[in-house]
Amino acid sequence: MTLSSSPSISEKGDVVHLEDGKAAPEGGLYNPHIDVSGIDERALMRKVDMRTVPWLSFLYLLCFLDRTSIGNAKLYNMEAELGITDTQYLVCLTIFFISYALFEVPSNIVLKRLKPSVWLSALMVLWGIMMTVQGLVHNYSGLLVMRWMLGAFEAGLFPGVTYYLSCWYKRSEFGIRAAIFFSAATISGAFGGLLAVGIAKMNGIGGKPAWAWIFIIEGLITIAAGAVSYWIIVDFPDNATFLTEAERTVVIRRLQGDAQFSAAGEKMQWRHIKKALTEWKTYLASMIVYAGIDMPLYAFALFLPSIINQLGYSATKANLLTVPVYALACISTCLVGFFADRYGNRGMYNFVLLSIAAVGYIILIASRNAALSYFAVFLAACGIYPCIPNTVAWMSNNSEGTYKRSVALAMVISWGNLQGAVSSNVYRANQKPWYPLGHGLVLMYIGTGLIATATFRFLLKRENARRDRGERDEIIEGREGGFEVNGRFESVEDAKREKGDEWSGYRYTL
Repeated sequence: MTLSSSPSISEKGDVVHLEDGKAAPEGGLYNPHIDVSGIDERALMRKVDMRTVPWLSFLYLLCFLDRTSIGNAKLYNMEAELGITDTQYLVCLTIFFISYALFEVPSNIVLKRLKPSVWLSALMVLWGIMMTVQGLVHNYSGLLVMRWMLGAFEAGLFPGVTYYLSCWYKRSEFGIRAAIFFSAATISGAFGGLLAVGIAKMNGIGGKPAWAWIFIIEGLITIAAGAVSYWIIVDFPDNATFLTEAERTVVIRRLQGDAQFSAAGEKMQWRHIKKALTEWKTYLASMIVYAGIDMPLYAFALFLPSIINQLGYSATKANLLTVPVYALACISTCLVGFFADRYGNRGMYNFVLLSIAAVGYIILIASRNAALSYFAVFLAACGIYPCIPNTVAWMSNNSEGTYKRSVALAMVISWGNLQGAVSSNVYRANQKPWYPLGHGLVLMYIGTGLIATATFRFLLKRENARRDRGERDEIIEGREGGFEVNGRFESVEDAKREKGDEWSGYRYTL
């Protein structure tokens, strides 16, 4: 994000100025009585990194592992032993995403009202229990209920953590953290295949088949991680106990200097939630851009083992062959997060990445050669996975107000995850081994994502240009200029606080 230097803004008293490359607020300084001269900012942010990103990434690894391990379990005769048909299996996949999408927005509102250490830990323990019980079911109805419950309790982690991280980092720092956090999904893909192969050796122990042990062991690991998370997860910057008061002050002043005006705290008002629910950016970013990426993501994660298996490889070898695919996707995700933070242009990164994914799926549709199809899944993974954290960061960068951003991010992610219900049904058993229908529908979603990305970027750029020309200037008491239609305020601080990212001095990230 860049802030305006146009005369129409500076004449009113720009809210942010740049000194030695660091943004600093000109008014409303947080904790003005606190001396922060002795704080090393780089060392402070390394301290914050170590207390937030690694553990949360591990939790997301478990989360993604738990939701997608059913794809690995399927290869070990789960359908036959539970007596379920291919259609019933797909319904079990679908119902997870329905409950997952329904509970994401409410969960983010609760997260803001409660401590992250309490809410996220409780969710983990509960979904770990559901995961474990999933390994004890004996029929279709039992599996169906457990998948619904698993989705309901997992719903809060990804939108909650992405919002939580956005409350700690500047916009130019958020992308790489989001990428590292999300890269846990790629690691879980690689690790999940290896873990499934190892756990499958427990087949018959305690009278339980291999697929049941996959669910039980992974569920118990999640319960243990959730239980200790209460003492590991730190809360929001304004009340983080692992920081001194001076360190908390520096963190919040950094965010305010990055035009995150609500960083020092914001009282919950329904108008903030209403704004997120009626924001055009939320709907374009969630209903089209993110959906165009998330459906391919889940189709890929849920069915990659089956796709490779149908190319002629055994269940064990198919699981092992997913490992290098996910390893490359992890590297790609982190690199894109780093470069998008450094050079901006998140929309262009999305466009290039989705184009690469499209090439991969075009090859999968056309190919009848196992080696060529295996190469194509590498392209698909490298195109799809980095787009998820990049799009989440893009949306977060363009939404100001803690409650508004919380709800907007949850809406974006929940609508995208609802597409998982679609992806769960596109790879049908009667399409083996090349799955032309499944690949074709994924390619259609990718195309939609490409068009929506270009449209979203164009509209943001047009709005920035209007603000540069002064068309969005507010009337500030005692100042010249501005238009009544844009609002009348006593000060620039009031305009910032009231309008958030609609303030005339705010510039959207392209």
